[in-house]
Amino acid sequence: MKNKTVENIGFTVLGAGRSGSGIAKLLKKRGARVFLSESSPAENLLYFDPEDIKSYNIDYETGGNSDRVYKSDYIIASPGIPYKADILEKARAKGIKVISEIEAASWFCNSPVIAITGTNGKTTTTVLTGELLKNAGYDVKVCGNVGLAFSEVINELNSNSVVVLEVSSFQLETIDCFKPHVSLLLNLSSDHIDWHGTFDNYVNAKFNINKNQDKYDYVIYNSDDSNLRIKSHLFNGRKCAFGFSESSAELIKNEDLEMRCFVNGNGDIIYEKNNIKEIITNRNEILIKGSHNVYNSMASILAVKIYNVTANIIMKTLKEFPGVEHRIEPVREINGVKYYNDSKATNYDSLSVALESFPGNIVLIMGGKISPFQGVNDFASVDILIKERVKKILAIGQSKEDIKKYFGKFTDVVLFETLEEAVNAAGKFAIKDDTVLFSPGYKSFDMFSNFEHRGSEFKKFVNKI
Repeated sequence: MKNKTVENIGFTVLGAGRSGSGIAKLLKKRGARVFLSESSPAENLLYFDPEDIKSYNIDYETGGNSDRVYKSDYIIASPGIPYKADILEKARAKGIKVISEIEAASWFCNSPVIAITGTNGKTTTTVLTGELLKNAGYDVKVCGNVGLAFSEVINELNSNSVVVLEVSSFQLETIDCFKPHVSLLLNLSSDHIDWHGTFDNYVNAKFNINKNQDKYDYVIYNSDDSNLRIKSHLFNGRKCAFGFSESSAELIKNEDLEMRCFVNGNGDIIYEKNNIKEIITNRNEILIKGSHNVYNSMASILAVKIYNVTANIIMKTLKEFPGVEHRIEPVREINGVKYYNDSKATNYDSLSVALESFPGNIVLIMGGKISPFQGVNDFASVDILIKERVKKILAIGQSKEDIKKYFGKFTDVVLFETLEEAVNAAGKFAIKDDTVLFSPGYKSFDMFSNFEHRGSEFKKFVNKI
């Protein structure tokens, strides 16, 4: 639904973070009645500027949610508020429509949107796709869960603009009309079950990215991911697949693929359309290392090929793209020991990817907030990598005792009360040619405000050594 009329329609925005403040201002400028409600005190908010909100004549409250939130036609909920939260259940019972910020912002977006989701790799793929399009001459707006909110870029779009949008399952849970031109599903594994309730609910939320697409749109998915492959016949639009072998896409029965991307036996990344194959580059030429980044690169290649980006531009960009902050990010080398910040590894799938990126001699700093849904299967998923590549684990956070109990069977585990203590100890334990890897495998909220805060603290402590 483009250019939806919202004049004199009432909206309550729950949450005064970046997306909440952004959508409140956008709706107000379009003539809506807007009330912004935030449960946290104003002094605890990073992106809330009371004077800025007042300049838009937006009524607001902080430090709690009053009953005024229900005096509206729509509620736009922060991604941090669970779908089944009491405040939202009560709103639905009153007949109030609950939607996400990306849904509301999409009403005013006349530029094509490439929407990217998945359990892991979203941020890297989003930023890389943006770089590829920018290098091809497009006016690119990279937004969503990375940097700016979707609503913050709407008024900056022009006829040459393409929006590259990172979207989470939280945001996709409550979409109605959101319809990207390109949807991209990277992978699916168990995550955020405490928010969604079940893995099936989580998968269904992710698949909402495709539900409004039609025959003029594209859906790009990882054909090596069984959770995606077995349901690919349900996708709407022109299907495009990427995988690690030429045969991976052919595992899909009776599937007509518009395009595909794969790696051949020589390590060449191949793009194929209409049975014509084109070598983009060799996987070893990609600056960001690891098999996961080959997947991310293939996904981005398919997305930008829809916009006619040439192989030369893609090859040059892949050779130069340094990756994103907090994802296997090089920090410093001290006396032959390399330090890497992987604070964005908030689950064991991400931890596994990080461990696979280094051949061995790893001093691993890990730990964080315990999830009731994190069990033995998660620990076992990295057993072999821990045994073969990690010489010592420095455990922190709520989960440190669980880490010692399980992984102490395979390697030496030392417990620390703070991240700074663990970093200082790592500098003493590691010797030349070792890698100190901070890849927590858990969410950050036991000790830090978010994974960015956690990663920034790690880098600060490393640079103090």
